[in-house]
Amino acid sequence: MSERTVTLKGDPLPVYGKPLNKGDKAPNFKLHQRSAKGMKDVSLDDYRGKVLILSVVPSLDTPVCATQTKRFNQEAANLPEDICVLTVSTDLPFAQARFCGDNGINKIETASDHRDTSFGEAYGTLIPPLRILARSLFVVGKDGTIRHVEYVPEIGNEPDYDAALKAAHSAR
Repeated sequence: MSERTVTLKGDPLPVYGKPLNKGDKAPNFKLHQRSAKGMKDVSLDDYRGKVLILSVVPSLDTPVCATQTKRFNQEAANLPEDICVLTVSTDLPFAQARFCGDNGINKIETASDHRDTSFGEAYGTLIPPLRILARSLFVVGKDGTIRHVEYVPEIGNEPDYDAALKAAHSAR
């Protein structure tokens, strides 16, 4: 049983996986992604040599998740090439691609943890009763070290975008 919780409209939900801290080595992951060439796996290794902002959301088809994803897409247009943004959810890759197409999301990537929720467990964001991920932000430096962590305690609240972006710039 998990001792950690987040709330959804004030109701507590258990969160599984050990929480990560600034300075920890970022766990590798394998996520599923829809690309122009079809389905593919992506891992932390695919972002080697870049600063990676991991924007974790419960579901893209909800208002706050949509806002978070659109905000990072907007911010990514002005980021240097060595800073990438990857939005992670348990939405199917097809739903992620549809959301991005419908909303003009073209500066960031999305990837799905639907298959085995191993990302959620490794990053301490898995909410098993709903099979979604808790809203959170991670900045992984070029050296694979976590430079910023934010676990948002209430799922309906937005994260601190500015803190993550500042950490990403500092990690260059």
